[in-house]
Amino acid sequence: MAASKVLAGARVVLPAGIVDDGRVVVEGTRIVDAGAPGPEAAGSAQVTDVRGHWLVPGFVDIHNHGGGGASFSGTAEDALAAIRTHRSHGTTTLVASTVTNDMGFLTKQAGLLSELAEQGDIAGIHFEGPFISPCRKGAHSEELLRDPDPAEVRKLIDASRGHAKMVTLATELPGGIESVRLLAEHGVIAAIGHTDATYEQTVQAIDAGATVATHLFNAMPPLGHRTPGPIAALLEDERITVELIDDGTHLHPASLQLAFHHAGAGRVAFITDAMDAAGGGDGRYMLGPLEVEVADGVARLVEGGSIAGSTLTLDRAFRRAVTVDRLPVQDVVAAISVNPAKLLGVYDRVGSLEPGKDADLVLLDADFALKGVMRRGEWVVDPQLG
Repeated sequence: MAASKVLAGARVVLPAGIVDDGRVVVEGTRIVDAGAPGPEAAGSAQVTDVRGHWLVPGFVDIHNHGGGGASFSGTAEDALAAIRTHRSHGTTTLVASTVTNDMGFLTKQAGLLSELAEQGDIAGIHFEGPFISPCRKGAHSEELLRDPDPAEVRKLIDASRGHAKMVTLATELPGGIESVRLLAEHGVIAAIGHTDATYEQTVQAIDAGATVATHLFNAMPPLGHRTPGPIAALLEDERITVELIDDGTHLHPASLQLAFHHAGAGRVAFITDAMDAAGGGDGRYMLGPLEVEVADGVARLVEGGSIAGSTLTLDRAFRRAVTVDRLPVQDVVAAISVNPAKLLGVYDRVGSLEPGKDADLVLLDADFALKGVMRRGEWVVDPQLG
């Protein structure tokens, strides 16, 4: 039997609060203890002194298109390269997102990504497009957009073999409400995004079963005092989890604060919306069929200049949320681990440091820089601390 791993002396973020000079004990792939110091570890235990550090749950990203120069619209090898990149930045649970393409390509890609889900490499599939508004298409190919015909939505669900987790739709389009109901009936998250909906249309979609706001504020009408649009409806409804991209580009800090504090720590999910360039450098990349130029870490379409996803990794989002946005650490853990795990229905296994759960954790130094990543009991990034 493999020796227990004991991480001792850190500030450990637990569901009940922060434990100073705490510890996490791992046996095999599972956490067996987390919290205050306990009895002295047996002689065979591997004890790592992590004093001066934070231990937080592994990050859960529900909206991610790729990284490390590879995307989830490519081959299985491309997908695995993107997964490895984000794991090295603390994302131990990841939903693979596609971008708008023709239905034949998307159903084929659904089959490929389903195999990775069955192997445990990803937590499921998110289809962002093609059922989105041409008025709010962002970095999606307009000629490939289509109305959300429930029959076509069903094709994506079927092609995913039970691994479709989320579909982003402009629910005001013909077939939108019917498609929301279809998704809800099949246990797939209906996300409102890339939408030109009114406030009233958004309320109708929420009542039909939509539960997520795809990257709130981005690719939707701005908040207005006479025409509040989708943002007000999504922020005010307790049934909605709002995705936020905290990279300093997609959102002004005041907008992030407005969303975070209005929705509350229990209804925010930090995402990356990452594309191929995440974890890489500036240069030319592809986002689906569209060419992207990354300059100073900001990805924009070569043609038109729209923001094209992000180069964000969740360790950077965590650090920014604490050090720039001044959010409490426990609230950031909720947004980056707890809430997305609950949304995906996997909180019984991941999303918090509790006995019985997968040993997925991230070690951060006192300045919230990433120092170590463990996934299912094995170091992905070994802190080398002794």
